[in-house]
Amino acid sequence: MGLIKPTFKVIIDERKQKTDGTYPLKLRLTYNRSRTYYGIGIDLTKEQFEKMPTSKLENLKDIRFQVKAIEMRAENIYKGMSDFTVKEFSKLLLAKPKKEKLTDVYSLILNYVDKLKNESRVSSSQTYECTLKSLKSFKAKLNFEDITPAFLNSYEKHMLEKGRSSTTVGMYLRSLRTIYNQAIESGLVKKELYPFKKGKFQIPAGRNIKKALTIREIQQIFEFETVPGSSMDKAKDFWIFSYLCNGLNLKDICLIRNSDIDGDTLNVVRAKTRLSTKSNQKVISIHLPEPAKNIIKKWGQKFSAPSPYIFPILTPGLSALRERELVQHFTKLINTYMGRIGKALGISKPITSYTARHSFSTVLKRSGAPMEYISESLGHSSFKTTQSYLDSFEDDTRKKYNSMLTNFQGESTDAK
Repeated sequence: MGLIKPTFKVIIDERKQKTDGTYPLKLRLTYNRSRTYYGIGIDLTKEQFEKMPTSKLENLKDIRFQVKAIEMRAENIYKGMSDFTVKEFSKLLLAKPKKEKLTDVYSLILNYVDKLKNESRVSSSQTYECTLKSLKSFKAKLNFEDITPAFLNSYEKHMLEKGRSSTTVGMYLRSLRTIYNQAIESGLVKKELYPFKKGKFQIPAGRNIKKALTIREIQQIFEFETVPGSSMDKAKDFWIFSYLCNGLNLKDICLIRNSDIDGDTLNVVRAKTRLSTKSNQKVISIHLPEPAKNIIKKWGQKFSAPSPYIFPILTPGLSALRERELVQHFTKLINTYMGRIGKALGISKPITSYTARHSFSTVLKRSGAPMEYISESLGHSSFKTTQSYLDSFEDDTRKKYNSMLTNFQGESTDAK
């Protein structure tokens, strides 16, 4: 390798301003007093480029990491060359990475995790990462031919013995089933070998006992006094807002925009379906009662605010991971203080943000609302999903019917 060492640095190319006022960033190679530039697919304004090295803004932080990675890759390519030439370096830098055919289970899971992350589906990607970790702890290497009913039964037993809940077991197995279906579509495994069906192996359905609140308990929450402006006051208001607005989950509440409100109607598309059902976006139309409007006035931003969101929880331009962190922090605040309110009121059931959604659907059911209306209000695509949200009979009802088993004073049921 020659004595002259090339240098690599990402710069802003001020020679080529774009119509939006930005300039392209380029990797600059300096060698033998000659410079060569390579586009990296990132554009910034001069001001953004100056702020990038120290900025705490999520989008600029992400770009800063990308820039460092590009400069480091260039250095590594140079270090791996026995004789450096600009021509050979350019060839190696611009070469497209060879795509290896993915054939094993773990490679397909990792590939799917990358796809989910690129679509900003952070929660789903984390589920598949957990599935991968769990499977690897059971079997270091896994091919699709290995996934038989016997393997699935052993894996299920392994997880239960490690203390995993039936809900977690079902979640991991459904993730594995999704990957198996992708493998069939890709021709990596024969359809005849499919193990996830009746007569072979069926994924256990974890019974999630939901405790929706009674209308009386909900009334107690509405009437519970809190210090105005306090965290408990905020938690109570947003829980009530969720309950009144079709049990809308907190992420969807965080993403409500000024443009989503038309008079007394709030129109939303649930965040969890925006990417998975792009071709058929289901808009949920929600009537805004007066208490919900008052909560918007109390905690919302003015229409003139820079952010398009009604509530000052998220800001535009956040990475998917940072957005998830903020929503999780907000959810934790709601759940913590609603738990304290429930304790103060003597309500034995746990009260969380999901309790608002379950209570909304269950109160409607107990009021005689049609299943079609409840399903549409929740934004579900099938009645089966809606049914899982509906609470089972209340404790008092169960006690009433159970007491009949020892009601020896009642009418005799002995055979005549």
